[in-house]
Amino acid sequence: MDMKRINQIVNNDQKFDIFYDDRPVWIQELDYGNQTAKIGFVDNFEERDVFIKDLYEDIN
Repeated sequence: MDMKRINQIVNNDQKFDIFYDDRPVWIQELDYGNQTAKIGFVDNFEERDVFIKDLYEDIN
């Protein structure tokens, strides 16, 4: 995912299906300097810092 798209997602009230490593996630916060995101996994309470480029969207 690129920075332009991640900004569109976090600044929008709609629901988007975002994934990391084939698992659905929600974005908690962004670090633009390091181009990372703190994510939470939908299926449990695990949190992780990941590169924004490693996130992807299900557009189906």
